[in-house]
Order: sequence, then C-alpha cells, then structure tokens
Amino acid sequence: MTQIKNNIDSQKGKHLSYAERCQIAVLKKEKYTNRQVANILNRAPQTINNEINRGSITQLKRQAQKEKTYNYYTLIYDADAGQTFYEEQRMNCGRRPKWADTDTFIDWADDKMLKEKWSPDVVIGFALKQELFDPSIIPCTSTLYQWIDRGVMRTKNMDLLEKLSRKTKEKAHGKLPNKRILGVSIEKRPEIIDSRETFGHWEIDTVVGSKTKCDAVLLTLAERQTRFEVIFKLNGKDAKSVDRAIQDLRNRSGEYFDRLFKTITSDNGSEFSGLHEALQDVIDVYFSHPYASWERGTSENQHKLIRRFIPKGSPISDVSEAQLIRIQQWMNDYPRRILDYQTPHDCLARAFKEECLAA
Repeated sequence: MTQIKNNIDSQKGKHLSYAERCQIAVLKKEKYTNRQVANILNRAPQTINNEINRGSITQLKRQAQKEKTYNYYTLIYDADAGQTFYEEQRMNCGRRPKWADTDTFIDWADDKMLKEKWSPDVVIGFALKQELFDPSIIPCTSTLYQWIDRGVMRTKNMDLLEKLSRKTKEKAHGKLPNKRILGVSIEKRPEIIDSRETFGHWEIDTVVGSKTKCDAVLLTLAERQTRFEVIFKLNGKDAKSVDRAIQDLRNRSGEYFDRLFKTITSDNGSEFSGLHEALQDVIDVYFSHPYASWERGTSENQHKLIRRFIPKGSPISDVSEAQLIRIQQWMNDYPRRILDYQTPHDCLARAFKEECLAA
C-alpha cells in the first residue's frame, strides 16, 4: 500500500499537479476507490471523479487461452493523459483578447497614431464618438496602451512623443512677486473666463527653437474654450515682431475682430511689452505671474502638440510657412477628449455662429 493518509491542509481552489496525477494512477492500479484516493490526497471526492473521467484511456488487452487469443478493452487512468487534457483546457481558458478578433481597428488605430500623430486616448474616443467600429472590438485607452507595450501594435512607445516626454513636477508653493508689470494682472481677470463658459478668451505665448538670436520664433494664440490655435512665424523674439503680428491679425479679422477676441492673457516676457497698448482700444489684456505657466495651461498643452512636429532645439527658421499651416490645420482638426472628441475647428465655428446670432 502506497499511502494511507496525509496531513496536508485542504487544497481547495488549487489545481491538481502532475505529481498528484501520478499518485492517482498508482492508487487506482492498487484498486483504491475514488473516495479513498480523495482522502489520501486530501481532495474533494468530486475532484478525483472528474479527473479520472477526463484522464481515462481505453487500453487493449490480449489473453491467450486454449490456443486462442482473446482481445478485450478496459478503461484505465493515465497521468499523462490527464495532464495533457488539463494543459489543453488551460490554453483555451480566459477571455479572448479583442485584438484577436479583427485587424480592422488595429490597422486604423496604427495609421492614426503613426501617420496623423493622434494619441491613444483620441483614437479610442473618436472611434467611439463617430461609431466607426463595433464597440465590441474597441478597447479602452489603458488597454490600447498595454497593446502598444506588448508589441501587438505597429505603434511603439517611441512614437508616442508625449508619453516619453511627460514628467511630473511638484507645484511651487505660493507666487513669486511680479517683477515686471506690463498691464492688468491676471488676478483681476473675471472668474467667468476661468470657467471657459464663454467664447473669445485667448492665451498668447511664444515657442522657441534653437535659442539662438538669429533663429525665428513662433507666436501662438489659443482660444480657451474651443482650443482653436493660431500660429505666426516671427523673425525674432522681440516686441516689434509681436506687435506687427497682432496688427496683421487685426487686419485679417476685419470687422469680426472684436467678436473673435474679447480678452488675451499673456506672460510678462519683454516681447509682449507693447501688447496692452496695441489692443487696449479693443479688448482687455491680462498678464500672468512670473514663473506661473499653469496660469496659461491651454497654451502649454497646445505647445506639446506643436512639439510633435518641431522638437525642442530644432531651428524654427528651417520650418516653412506651408509646414506651419499644415501644423495649425492638424491641431485644429485634431479631436480632443476635453471637447467630447470634437475638433477645435468645429467648436470655434459653432461658437462664433452663436456669437454672431446673439449680437
């Protein structure tokens, strides 16, 4: 007799091991009942019954008697057969991943992320919003990131520029004193502008390239409610260049300027020293605190999108006007989660129409 009883604690919830299956095979050859085997292995009797049913094989036996050979078949439990059945079942268990059902969504998502530089979140949100695919094959945003990490997609982490460059920073406590006063402080800006409930409130900023004196810079204006972006290329980071761009903007907007632009918020850079004087007859201009970029968060987030095309350190003088137009158009046609996956262009058109009707 191999074993009478073991004192191992209950193994409820644990699958039978190959060693246990071998022990079952030995005990069954010694004519132990299923219940006796269960007691010895400290397993539930039904577990042993199921295992023996799944691992039993038909064996051919021959018996010679009076110069005749008789064949008969019998069922015996085989540990290898039981283990093979178990491993096959384990391979087929679990939920089937969505990417295994179709390549249609994956190919579309890869094209958006690689060719059009969409983020994974925008890919998911836009696909759901526009009902481009059956919802059953569209994963959530975190799952799409996991697929990228695991190599399911053609898109790699190095293609997600914002993911690689994202850093966490501790917020500075308090505000530094305003060393340069160019106009009305942001502290006096109406609270309704902070809520983004109304249209026509813009943030203005500059984007530098190689940081050399001879290199061009970008002047950006971002509408706070719709995230619509306007980009100008300036010959330098100085007040005269900014003033000329603002005058050009007023000329292009014509009679609609005061409907499109109600306020502008700027930092205290010297290039904006003439901004208040240039616009005070039409709109209000506010200036944020020094070293407080979060007070112009819309511009900062918009610059991340521009950096997808113009990395830090790249000379902006090498960027053509045609390229800037394409970048601006891409940003304004890029669906945003904050806009319920609508585009800034569509939101601006709708807001401006409502503004004109209300006038």
